[in-house]
Amino acid sequence: MKHRIVGIALAAAALGLGASACSEKPQALGETGRGTTVTRDTRPWEGDPLTFQTPYKRGDVKSWEDSLKLRQQAQNEYIRIGGQ
Repeated sequence: MKHRIVGIALAAAALGLGASACSEKPQALGETGRGTTVTRDTRPWEGDPLTFQTPYKRGDVKSWEDSLKLRQQAQNEYIRIGGQ
């Protein structure tokens, strides 16, 4: 009998913890707090190209856009298989 009560208590505790994990934080529009806003960022073409990225000239917008177009064309299935 005592084991049954302990089992029921453990099941109730597990159910309570499981239900509390499903709660959601309140979200307010326009709320700014620590870690929610970017305070400093660079433009994409001002950074160095990544290792596996199409190379471009740092600081040159046209070069960066051309590298994006080249990457986009490489992902186009029609062009990859030789279609039109």
